[in-house]
Amino acid sequence: MESKCNNTHAWRCTGFTSRSRHCIMTITQSLIAFTAAATVLTLTPGVDTAMVLRNAATGPRSAVFAAIGIGLGCLIWGGAVSLGLGALLAASETAFTIVKWAGAAYLLYLGVGLLLRPRAALAVGNATTGGSAREAFTGGLVTNLLNPKVGVFYITFLPQFIPTGVDPAGFSFVLAGVHVVLGMLWFAVLIAATIPLGRFLARPRVVKTMDRLTGGVFIAFGLKLALSRQG
Repeated sequence: MESKCNNTHAWRCTGFTSRSRHCIMTITQSLIAFTAAATVLTLTPGVDTAMVLRNAATGPRSAVFAAIGIGLGCLIWGGAVSLGLGALLAASETAFTIVKWAGAAYLLYLGVGLLLRPRAALAVGNATTGGSAREAFTGGLVTNLLNPKVGVFYITFLPQFIPTGVDPAGFSFVLAGVHVVLGMLWFAVLIAATIPLGRFLARPRVVKTMDRLTGGVFIAFGLKLALSRQG
């Protein structure tokens, strides 16, 4: 149903507020619909899930930092789309190709490294834990930022849930924020589920297996990204 928020009496949805009950209902319905759709996408396994689970083997702290990095990457993409940079990425084959190959190369680099040099055991110690947390955060952030499909996904998916009369840029960023919140909740569930398995996940054989499985996932998604097209 099309919103009737725009009229000569300035009954307009501006930003995130409106004096029109119809506008508010439309925004609420859009948020509910987007939340339902984004929840399904969030639960679909991918690189982000593999990144969090792999770091969860080191401990909840590393997994949390990886999740924060991933969430920040999504927010940056959401902001880029709101500012119009996402449209440039979707329209410019050169820009898309540059980011795509950088992302694919990074995923392949991580994947091959995990396959050939899996950890023999989990490192311990305060200094190492701090380094591990920083590495987890950086890995989550960079992996997300170097995936142009995230930007293209936002530019093509979010407009379907933007009601007539609202500020498209602002509402797009709100939707990206909702997506990040859903992702963080899902990661929290995953991290909590791994805590009772801490001793099992710390076994050298399990550590190696987890690293190699994660490496395989990174390589698969790196190749998928490299072969992807702009559309």
